[in-house]
Amino acid sequence: MCRFNSGFFYRHPILQQFKWYWRVEPDVHFHCDIDFDPFLYMERHNKTYAFTITMYEYHATIPTLWDTVKDFVKENPQYVAQDNALGYLSDDGGNSYNLCHFWSNFEIADMDFWRGEAYTKFFDYLDRTGGFYYERWGDAPVHSIAVALFQNKDQIHFFDEIGYEHNPYVHCPSGQAAYTQGKCACDRQRSFDYDGYSCMRQWDRIQ
Repeated sequence: MCRFNSGFFYRHPILQQFKWYWRVEPDVHFHCDIDFDPFLYMERHNKTYAFTITMYEYHATIPTLWDTVKDFVKENPQYVAQDNALGYLSDDGGNSYNLCHFWSNFEIADMDFWRGEAYTKFFDYLDRTGGFYYERWGDAPVHSIAVALFQNKDQIHFFDEIGYEHNPYVHCPSGQAAYTQGKCACDRQRSFDYDGYSCMRQWDRIQ
C-alpha cells in the first residue's frame, strides 16, 4: 500500500486525465462547511501540496530512510529547491530527520509534481533500495520529504480552515469567525495542532 501510494497511483491510466487529486479515506469526518474550491485555490496560488495535520513518524519503521534521502540529494543536488522546507524536516540543518511529516490520509496535491523528473528519480532511487519492503517506508514521509525538499516552502499549504478528523486525530480551524458564522462544528479542545506529538511548531517556525 505504502509503495503504491508513493509511486504508482498517479500513474494509473484512469488518472491520466487529471492534474489534481484530493485523498479521502474511509470514515473521515469534515467538521466545517467548505465554501470554496480547494483545487482552484491551489492552482491560483501556485501550490503543489496541502495538508491539515502534521505529526511525527515512528523511527522504527523508517530507520534508513533519511540516510537514503541524503545519498540521493548528494547525487542530485539540482533538484533541491532554493527556498525549501528543510527546516520543517530537520532540527540540525539536514544532518538528521526529526520525523515530521504531513499526514497523508488528507492531502490535496498536484500530480504533475509526482509525475515530474525530480520525484520520479527520487522514488525510483528509494524503490531500488528495497526499503518499502524491508522497512515500512510510508507514503506520508516519502511525499513530505520530497515536497519539502524539491519545492519552495510557499508551495506547501496548510488548510487551516478545513475541519478534518481521521480517528483519533482532529484538526479544527484556529480562527473564531468560522464558529461565530456557524460554518464549523469542531471541538477545538480535541484539535491535535499543538499536541505533543504534532509537528505544527516545526511548520510554524519556517513560516
